[in-house]
Amino acid sequence: MDTTCSLGYTGWVVSVTDGRNPAHDHFASEILTYLDHLYRVAFHLARNADEAKDCVQETCTRALTARSQFAPGSNMKAWLTRILYNFFYDTYARSKRTVAAEDLGDGIDSADFWQAHAGDGPGPETQVLDRELGTKISHAIEQIPEEFRAPILLVDMGDFTYAEAAGILSCPIGTVRSRLSRGRRLLQKQLSGYLGKSGTDR
Repeated sequence: MDTTCSLGYTGWVVSVTDGRNPAHDHFASEILTYLDHLYRVAFHLARNADEAKDCVQETCTRALTARSQFAPGSNMKAWLTRILYNFFYDTYARSKRTVAAEDLGDGIDSADFWQAHAGDGPGPETQVLDRELGTKISHAIEQIPEEFRAPILLVDMGDFTYAEAAGILSCPIGTVRSRLSRGRRLLQKQLSGYLGKSGTDR
């Protein structure tokens, strides 16, 4: 299963029916359009399908509860992703420490690799991940520490701008850029063996 390109949400669905409150219905319906996106982000953060579903369900519940805090016309996708990320970090991330970044090694110039596989800049998931490498990239992303994985999920896979990602992660734009660069280098290192073999076969 290609968990990068075809991952979709199949769990509990937020209720969209409340005849007494049309505004609730509209808001809930809009949330539904982002379930697959939220699940993809949650899955790569939690690396567990059940926990990813829990994250999505809790995100929907919290979003509906905090509906009055959402500014009409603003980016709901970013708002929902921030709720999800905050819930994940508070609930799971602190008790699940990934391998330290220093243990993964570095020293690789990723400019050529990412230029070939990520397009000209932040873009949709289908522009960032070559379908042929989808499964390999998905597995490689799981090995990257969360602090570097999150910017990749948001900017390269989620189509968020650096500013939006900074808002979701509650950190400066410069930090997002730095962590994204570091994350890309770590991802390249994880994929270096596969890419070398793939290049030889073609």
